[in-house]
Amino acid sequence: MKFNSDEIAAVIQKEIETFGSQVDVREVGTVLEVGDGIARVYGLSNVMSGEMVEFPNGAIGLAFNLEEQSVGVIILGDYLNIHEGDEVKALGTLLSVPAGDAVIGRVLDPLGNPLDGKGPVNATVTRPVEIIATGVAERQPVHEPMQTGIKAIDAMTPIGRGQRELIIGDRKTGKTAVAIDAIINQKGKGVKCFYVAIGQKDSSVALVIDALTKAGAMDYTTVIVSGASAPAPLQYVAPYAGTAMAEHFMFNGGHALIVYDDLSKQAVAYRQLSLLMRRPPGREAFPGDVFYCHSRLLERSAKLSKELGGGSLTSLPIIETLEGEVSAYIPTNVISITDGQIYLQPDLFFAGIRPAMNVGISVSRVGGNAQIKAMKKVAGGLRLDLAAFRELEAFAQLGTELDPATQAKLDRGYRMVELLKQSQYQPMDIAEQIISIYAGTRGHLDDIPVTKVRDFEVGLLTYVRDRKPELLTKIRDVADLTTEIEEMIKSAIASFKASFK
Repeated sequence: MKFNSDEIAAVIQKEIETFGSQVDVREVGTVLEVGDGIARVYGLSNVMSGEMVEFPNGAIGLAFNLEEQSVGVIILGDYLNIHEGDEVKALGTLLSVPAGDAVIGRVLDPLGNPLDGKGPVNATVTRPVEIIATGVAERQPVHEPMQTGIKAIDAMTPIGRGQRELIIGDRKTGKTAVAIDAIINQKGKGVKCFYVAIGQKDSSVALVIDALTKAGAMDYTTVIVSGASAPAPLQYVAPYAGTAMAEHFMFNGGHALIVYDDLSKQAVAYRQLSLLMRRPPGREAFPGDVFYCHSRLLERSAKLSKELGGGSLTSLPIIETLEGEVSAYIPTNVISITDGQIYLQPDLFFAGIRPAMNVGISVSRVGGNAQIKAMKKVAGGLRLDLAAFRELEAFAQLGTELDPATQAKLDRGYRMVELLKQSQYQPMDIAEQIISIYAGTRGHLDDIPVTKVRDFEVGLLTYVRDRKPELLTKIRDVADLTTEIEEMIKSAIASFKASFK
């Protein structure tokens, strides 16, 4: 076997030339202490805030606190196999998650790892978890409706594409049900939906996924789960990760809807991390920047300007109150960031009024801009009427004699309350909502017994669907309450009423 000296010389020459580029220069530190999802690391002198670091067991951490002698790192994953003295590498990148069509229909953790057993996520796009929200000049006002399919909400506190509408109430008052109805109602409307479960029981999340699957909503929905057993760092990162996935569609001219269920649990996780990192506590032991934690998240929901493609991201943050305490720290913070709130009240819920929306406190700061003209005309005075009805009802309980006009108002109020009740996971089409609310607000139900109002509504809508489908089509197409459409609705109600027993 002969050696060719020229060949050997050429190989050595090439190795010498490329030698410098092969050296892997990485900043390396050592774990000083670890526990409760955080680690203190010595030696990462050039690490940046929010930069990713890697531990020997493959777990990823985020540089959270930059101190004089050490770096506080929050560990996104298993921290039980990390020990004092372990070597930590700075990766020089920011945390990113997979995005695009590959994540749709999947159940993922906040880092984009699959939890549904359907194999890896083959995403070609990734997006950084934290970005600065679009500025004022890049946005346009909210003007397109984002219908939830819930009569009470679409009529009185309408939500528009690009809006942030808070759902707030005590536990077990139907907050998640409202959000899930809104997701189910986006079927066939080209809106990608994201449901972020933060600190929820795994059983509750499984029920939500089951409801979405049965309704056929998982075809356009992504569920991001950071359950009650997940470490605090993952619960803290989850909403940002979900938003990054949703933003991909907004920036590509599409429309997305994201539900954060719920942000009070994220605030508690953030408080835990901050106290472990020895950041000074403020009101209710939350750190001083917990407002910024939520504002930088919710400001990323927007309706982009036409130059940027006109995409939108609508968010429905959920906040749980304790004993109806709306003036606690986190609820007041989030109320001041969002464009309105839907307040669900326990006593209404237990009285069988579901959704248990308190009309007096619930508002939408976008208002009629997020409604089609037909709904605006039909439900214009509904809010005030219902709020007045609640006052009258309290007054009538005193047993005083009422004049006929007041009695008539009360009677209509009882019928409207009955009419606005709606079963869970059964969102209604906007055209059907308009017919239903028209029948109530224009007095067509005044002679129907209160107990029969729901039956009348179901019968009326079935009648219109079967016998007068052109009326529904016309309402959807025209989206306004013209004289012609109004006459058609009146005649449909009259002809059905004649046969209603």
